[in-house]
Amino acid sequence: MSFRLQPTPPARPNRCQLFGPGSNTKLFAKMASSDADVINMDLEDSVAPSDKDTARANIIQAISEHDWGNKTLSVRINGLDTPYWYRDVVDLLEQAGERLDQIMIPKVGCAADIYAVDALVTAIETAKGRTKKINFEVIIESAAGIAHVEEIAASSPRLVAMSLGAADFAASMGMQTTGIGGTQENYYMLRDGAKHWSDPWHWAQAAIVAACRTHGVLPVDGPFGDFSDDDGFRAQALRSATLGMVGKWAIHPKQIALANEVFTPSEEAVAEAREILAAMEQAKANGEGATVYKGRLVDIASIKQAEVVVKQYEMITG
Repeated sequence: MSFRLQPTPPARPNRCQLFGPGSNTKLFAKMASSDADVINMDLEDSVAPSDKDTARANIIQAISEHDWGNKTLSVRINGLDTPYWYRDVVDLLEQAGERLDQIMIPKVGCAADIYAVDALVTAIETAKGRTKKINFEVIIESAAGIAHVEEIAASSPRLVAMSLGAADFAASMGMQTTGIGGTQENYYMLRDGAKHWSDPWHWAQAAIVAACRTHGVLPVDGPFGDFSDDDGFRAQALRSATLGMVGKWAIHPKQIALANEVFTPSEEAVAEAREILAAMEQAKANGEGATVYKGRLVDIASIKQAEVVVKQYEMITG
C-alpha cells in the first residue's frame, strides 16, 4: 500500500439527497421537514429557461425563511455551458446568507471546470467577508467527466461529494436507452437459453468510487427515474452501497425512506461488525494476526471492513 494514505471523506450523513425545482416554492417546506440528509434545490434541468431568474430568487429567499435543521443545504447551479451559471453563483453567495452549505456543479467534464467556479466563489467570499466556506458537489454525466474522473476528484479542497447523473451520462455515451438508472432490457447475457441482466452503470460507479476514495470525496449514486418501482430503486441502491457509495438521490419523496433504509447499516450488520472487531482484539491479545469467525477467516483487512460499517452507523445514529 502507498505510504500516502487515503484522505478521510467528510463525516456527514449523505444517505438521501432530495431534489426539488426552485420554481416550485410549495415544495420547500416539505423538503425542509423531510428525512433526507441533503437538500438539493435545483436551478438546472427542472427549471425552464424563462423561470431561471424567479427560481434563483425563490431559493435565496427560502434559504433564510425555512428551518433546514441539521441537513446539508445545497443548490444545483446551471451548467458552465449556459449563460445562467455565473449569476447563480454571484446571487447565491452575495444574497443567500451563511446557511447555504454547498453548490452542486452539473456536467463537469474536467478539473478546469471546477477551477472556474472555485475562482469565482473565492473572489465573492473574500469580497463579502463570508466566514463559512462553500463546499462543492459535482455530477459526472458525460464521457469527458468519466474519462477525467480522477483529476476532477482531486480538483479542489472545496469538493466533498461526487454523483453519477445517469440520464445525461447515457446520452453523452450514446447508450441506446431512455431509462434513468436501473437495469436495461437489452443489456443482458444468455446462459442455457435464459436471460441474465447485468448492471450497465456498474463500471462508471466503480470508477467514481475509486476516484472519490482516493481523494477523500463522498461517492453518491444519482437518480432512479421510475419512482413507481420501489424494488428497482432498492436493487440499484443496494448495488451502489455494496460498491462503496454512501447514498442516492431522491427525485420523489417516496424514495427518501428507501434510500435511508439501504444506506443505513442494519442492526444485524453492525452487530456482526462489532463481533468481528472483538474477535480480532482477542486474536491480537493472543499474539495472532488472524482468527476464525463463524467458519471464515478474518484478519487485519477484516478490521478495516468492520470499522467502515460501525463508523457509518454511529455517524448516522449520532
